[in-house]
Amino acid sequence: MSGSGGFKRGLTSYGDVEFSLFLRKAFIKGAGYTDDALDRPIVGITNTGSGFNPCHGNMPQLIEAVKRGVMLAGGLPFDFPTISIHESFAFPTSMYQRNLMSMDTEEQIRALPIDAVVLIGGCDKTVPAQLMGAASAGLPAIQLVTGSMLNGSHHGTRVGACTDCRRYWGSYRAGEIDSDEIAAVNDNLVASVGTCCVMGTASTMACLGEALGIMLPGGATAPAVSADRIRMAEQTGKQAVTMIAQHLVPERILTPDAFENALRVLLAIGGSTNGIIHLTAIAGRMGIRIDLDQVDRMSQETPVLVDLKPSGSHYMSDLHHAGGLAPVLRELRPLLHLDALTVTGRTLGEELDAAPPAFSQDVVRPFDHPVYPLGSFAVLRGNLAPGGAIIKQSAASADLMEHEGRAIVFDNAQDMAERLDDPGLDVRADDILVLRQIGPVGAPGMPEAGYIPIPRKLARQGVHDMVRVSDGRMSGTAAGTIVLHVTPESACGGPLALVRTGDRIRLSVHDRSLSLLVSDAELASRAASRSEPSPDPDQRGYRKLYVESVLQADQGCDFGFLQSPRRDVSVPKP
Repeated sequence: MSGSGGFKRGLTSYGDVEFSLFLRKAFIKGAGYTDDALDRPIVGITNTGSGFNPCHGNMPQLIEAVKRGVMLAGGLPFDFPTISIHESFAFPTSMYQRNLMSMDTEEQIRALPIDAVVLIGGCDKTVPAQLMGAASAGLPAIQLVTGSMLNGSHHGTRVGACTDCRRYWGSYRAGEIDSDEIAAVNDNLVASVGTCCVMGTASTMACLGEALGIMLPGGATAPAVSADRIRMAEQTGKQAVTMIAQHLVPERILTPDAFENALRVLLAIGGSTNGIIHLTAIAGRMGIRIDLDQVDRMSQETPVLVDLKPSGSHYMSDLHHAGGLAPVLRELRPLLHLDALTVTGRTLGEELDAAPPAFSQDVVRPFDHPVYPLGSFAVLRGNLAPGGAIIKQSAASADLMEHEGRAIVFDNAQDMAERLDDPGLDVRADDILVLRQIGPVGAPGMPEAGYIPIPRKLARQGVHDMVRVSDGRMSGTAAGTIVLHVTPESACGGPLALVRTGDRIRLSVHDRSLSLLVSDAELASRAASRSEPSPDPDQRGYRKLYVESVLQADQGCDFGFLQSPRRDVSVPKP
């Protein structure tokens, strides 16, 4: 009964190692297992299914397929539950629970007698949470995503969550469609289980998982209800067993070169701005710091190649039929680190060489004929964002990216909800809407409220976009000239807390600047007279831990105590 792998791993502490294993086997044999089965390599499978999570609605089928693959490779599979997060069913926001899910995932991996783990996730924050936890736990780990939903149709037009959700809702707010039509649209936006079928955060993280090498090649794009997705699950189970013998732990895969590759892909796919926060958090678990200024440099030489909503016109199923991520990686090949190791045990370059041949398609553009000539987002700095801010330039209005306007300030989300649609609100189309207190600490949880709706009276005048600035986030499915992740956030005394309605703000994406046109002396006077908010006397539990421990957006909004103490490598390299 000696050894350290499989059911001998991580024995419960009873003071007698032999008895601990004897007791463990006695209980598991109550489920009908034999000694022969229990002597095989053990692969754990995260079960993130939930009745509140339609994005993970195919979880039972995926788990069974992974189990089949594990057994075909000679291993023994066990699924185990962890937290399940769905963007639309998480209060106050899914981001608030991401770090909790990462801790749950990490501690389950550490606690259970498994030799490798298959991470099954999908909706927005689950994949980064799983990769954060697995990176810290250090066992061989491989990511499997649930896949995107099918497209629906409304009046003969293809629709899908959630870019079209926002487009039709904007039309409804503007009075362009009535309540009957918006109800009909609501029935057709989500045509099946699976994640959003545009390049939102879920699709972005799927692509980044493949780019990092922590997912099987071709694993990012297969729809949730396709045979390809089930086959990918089986192959993932088989590969998990192989990874045990090869000792393919996250430290060998999630390297600085892998993160640089993922950043290239993030920029080229028109990915969600949430992707930079999540990559920063995952990298932080590996002792790697992402340098936003160098990411911006990378953005200026990496065009958007994928014609997908919200930066383009297609959907995830179209990208899958166009060959998945492989044609994107082919176009980026001269800019990638091809010797980065993947979960297959082969390098990225070797996997690209082995990929099926290219064919004619119109979803992934050639490098010299891009959807957008620069990367999907730009990094801004200035006296309003000394720690940086992000704008998704590929989904912004060209005529607003160089703009100066009057600030219309909302103190928090409730203030915005109460005043935004007031007919008496003094607001013009050339104003800049400012929303504060929605950062990591201020909300808490940094909700996707940065997509500030156009005030109803302006929407009904035909205004479709305005410059909007906040210390919050925006859904990857959204579009508009929206400045996000303003750091430091207002709740931590950042300059956003000092902005007053009527101040002038200047945005220059060309100059990478976001400036509050107020003198330093006036800002110092405002800061001196600002009173700190009173702490909540009833704050306790996870909320207390979150508020006291969460880092700012430029550090990935992780908890400081969960990050690697090393932090001795920066990417991208200059």
